[in-house]
Amino acid sequence: MGDICKRAFVEGRVQGVWFRGSTQERARRLGISGWARNLPDGRVEVLMCGPLDAVEKLELWLHKGPPLAKVLNITIAEESLQVFDSFTTG
Repeated sequence: MGDICKRAFVEGRVQGVWFRGSTQERARRLGISGWARNLPDGRVEVLMCGPLDAVEKLELWLHKGPPLAKVLNITIAEESLQVFDSFTTG
């Protein structure tokens, strides 16, 4: 399987609950690069790039998030392939 990139917008109680940090830890364990950042409207945006199976695993995890999060909605779209050295938060 080849590499893929997907962009996710996660809505709900996802800021101030360690969502980005937990996403970063999970992504690094899966060998995924990209980033996660808070948006002014309360959502978290995630760009994840890596092997298809790993990206799909992170995508599934984003629907739940860390224990204190409450994900209400998630929108995911495939993106053109990008190359990052690691997975960061901002």
